[in-house]
Amino acid sequence: MYYDFYENKNTYHAYRFDYELGKAYYDFNFYLFNEATQSLPLIISAFHFMLTEQGLGKERRIIKDFDLFVNDINCYKDKSLSLPTSYTKHIDIQDFHQNVILHFRTPLRMKQNNVFVKSQNLTLHDIGNSIYQRQVRILGREYEKFPHQISGEIAERDLFFKELTRLSNRQKTTMNLGGIMGQITLQGLNKETYEILKIGEILGVGKQCVFGLGKITLEVI
Repeated sequence: MYYDFYENKNTYHAYRFDYELGKAYYDFNFYLFNEATQSLPLIISAFHFMLTEQGLGKERRIIKDFDLFVNDINCYKDKSLSLPTSYTKHIDIQDFHQNVILHFRTPLRMKQNNVFVKSQNLTLHDIGNSIYQRQVRILGREYEKFPHQISGEIAERDLFFKELTRLSNRQKTTMNLGGIMGQITLQGLNKETYEILKIGEILGVGKQCVFGLGKITLEVI
């Protein structure tokens, strides 16, 4: 599992961290997709080991008092792990809204022609296509164009560049994870564009989603 999740560079990893920046305490989600969901028991055991024995951060801080949930079900009670019998979910989008605010909750890193996209050049097509390519690769398919027209316009943009670094203990180097944050107001979305953005709330968008980058949320207006 360690090889599949971290050492194998020739694949598209079917998982991602999910968190918000600036919190004063540890609070994160970890998404598993498709066949990777079969590794949940080992993943939960690894998180438990990390918190109670290995420790977090440079100081290797041990945490004894914590909650561990699987799909909103607390699986850690009285210092004992217990997984639910069924723990996979299917993405089912029932709603549709033409006008939304798209929030970039963690830095967005996206490349066009091997150059990182700047905030003033970011387009709805870039975002939708990036999410769709991530979706098809997680499903094990090769590159294919989004089969629908990406329809809508960016009416307002309030974006900025957020510097962010991460220390890699394995490589003994500092990784640059900075990117675009803020929000854009979208108007006139068609159903297919809205749905791919909703999928992006779960899958993430752009590069290095496994590290928690590219977290987006939609706010209906």
